[in-house]
Amino acid sequence: MMERNDSPWAWLETPPQHLAAYAGTGVWDERTIAQQAAALAEADPDFVALIDGDVAVTRAQALADAEALSAALHARGLRPGDVLAFQVPNWREAMVINLAAAMSGLVVNPIVPIYRDHEVTQMLADCRAAALFVPAAFRKFDYAAMAARIAADLPDLRHVFTVRGSGGNDYGALVAEGRGARFDRPAVDPLGVKMVLYTSGTTGRPKGVLHSHVSIARILRTSAAHWGFASGEAALMPSPVTHVSGYANGLEAPFVCGTRTVLMESWNAGEALALIDRHRLVGTVAATPFLVELAAAARESGNPLPSFRFFACGGAAVPADLIPAANAAFAQCRAFRVFGASEVPLVTFGWPRDEHLAAITDGKVVDYEVRIVDDEDHALPDGQEGEILARGPGMLLGYADAGQTREAITADGFFRTGDLGVRTAEGAITVTGRKKDLIIRGGENISAKEIEDVLHAHPLVREAAVVAMPHARLGEGVCAYVIAAEGLISAEDLAAHVAGSGLARQKIPERFEFREDFPRTASGKVRKDLLREDVRAKMCVR
Repeated sequence: MMERNDSPWAWLETPPQHLAAYAGTGVWDERTIAQQAAALAEADPDFVALIDGDVAVTRAQALADAEALSAALHARGLRPGDVLAFQVPNWREAMVINLAAAMSGLVVNPIVPIYRDHEVTQMLADCRAAALFVPAAFRKFDYAAMAARIAADLPDLRHVFTVRGSGGNDYGALVAEGRGARFDRPAVDPLGVKMVLYTSGTTGRPKGVLHSHVSIARILRTSAAHWGFASGEAALMPSPVTHVSGYANGLEAPFVCGTRTVLMESWNAGEALALIDRHRLVGTVAATPFLVELAAAARESGNPLPSFRFFACGGAAVPADLIPAANAAFAQCRAFRVFGASEVPLVTFGWPRDEHLAAITDGKVVDYEVRIVDDEDHALPDGQEGEILARGPGMLLGYADAGQTREAITADGFFRTGDLGVRTAEGAITVTGRKKDLIIRGGENISAKEIEDVLHAHPLVREAAVVAMPHARLGEGVCAYVIAAEGLISAEDLAAHVAGSGLARQKIPERFEFREDFPRTASGKVRKDLLREDVRAKMCVR
């Protein structure tokens, strides 16, 4: 292994048993993203790889900045296997940080900017991050101050760097410092750990998903071929580049597929229309609410976006009538549902040429083997609901935690998604529910138990049960059912309690329901299915 032997995943084989059969077969392009970027920069150095507002970044510029940053990080003592975390918005600096890490043998830990003290501390502690990049400030939040607050509880964190700030520890100063500096860059094993990305677990403890240098690249190449997204073309990226979709399709695709990324710092449908027209963008991969709002803006403005060809959407419930309605708003764009997870990005690639299947299913299985199983792991025939298991060359190496890995990956290498679904004769998957106790709000996984644990710490809460509720824009919102211990307690008090815990803002329940008891099974387990039905009925959602 090329990673440090004191890392949390030192036990992991390279490649692990469930992926070993792919090594050396040509299934993977066994190069790092930095090696691929260098090859493309040599072939066409002036091609614009990324546009961030009014700034265009060529391949040669991105590579040169990454080399300088790599040298500066080496001078600061970072070595292969160290974890470099970055909680950076959709800014061009994220692309350079990612490239520099790959050429230095550092493991990246992308963290979505919505997270605050509680979640960021958990993630950095779990992966033993040695360095962290944060914006000096973003959307009126002082990330530098947060980093200073939590650093005392993170003995492995040796460096905190800012982006778009000031001083010698700012990104700009580091790049300037590294210009012209030279050191012998290490050989980096492309089959080794390249990224640890955290996703909410059902227990409230985040799970560190490990990917190699080759898994995301495999997904990007096969999905681009399926969608007809060609080298030299450009795509919009409104999803956070620290989320698996934005990371892959925003930061990595330009150097894997030879395409261009146009970043959006924050989503605005009207701005998206203008960017698509200005840069002749051909597609995007984003959450369902973005599709709804883009189609509405296109209808309202009378602009059918003639250059736009595909919109892969997922991460939230997609009503069957949404796809044809959205397609009708565009000149040629075809929207379709896709299904995947941080652990198994894009198990399905959608049906860009079949509007009916694109609307009623969650996409065609491509490049994965999928098994639908019952509670005893017996394979079920097409049309029967069961848990979705997936295996393929784009899947995770494992989790940072060996025990979580053993629970999630079967003996024959299938990942247990925790999602329920059915497979059709056409090879499509339709997700019907979840075994996991998760809320998916605008494409972000939220652990119900994590919020419940905070509510249970309130002295006036005897028991709390958090469930998903319908949300018109984001697919699902957070509803908390509460049994009070004694006295009076208000929704406002509980919301303030959750906000004061350090949890991210989107985890604050938007609705509270108070009960004397909860519906339960014979063994006393809370019937969350009935609570979900209850809140749906109260909101008149059928």
